Amino acid sequence: MKEAVNKVQLAGNLGRDPRISEYGNQKKMARFSITTEEYKTNQLGETIRELQWHNAVAWGKTALLVEQSLTKGKHVVINGRLSSKSYVAKDGTKKYATDIVVSDFVVLS
Repeated sequence: MKEAVNKVQLAGNLGRDPRISEYGNQKKMARFSITTEEYKTNQLGETIRELQWHNAVAWGKTALLVEQSLTKGKHVVINGRLSSKSYVAKDGTKKYATDIVVSDFVVLS
């Protein structure tokens, strides 16, 4: 059986400042979102801009670097892996979420 690979790389802009949380063992977590865009042509020949939002989370030293260097609007390339989960919302419905667990990133501007 061939090895399965879970890797993702996205380049986009931060939609807001990262939210930083700290846990009892002084481990940090940073949550942020980035946007990517794609241009498509509709049936009328018009160019349509399609914006996608992606949720990202960083832990430990990576979270500390996120806290120190990322702010809303920064253009960044993130590398990591996808992590999906499901949960039951307050209204009793089952919800699904996918995060990019960031291993490293590069600020472009």
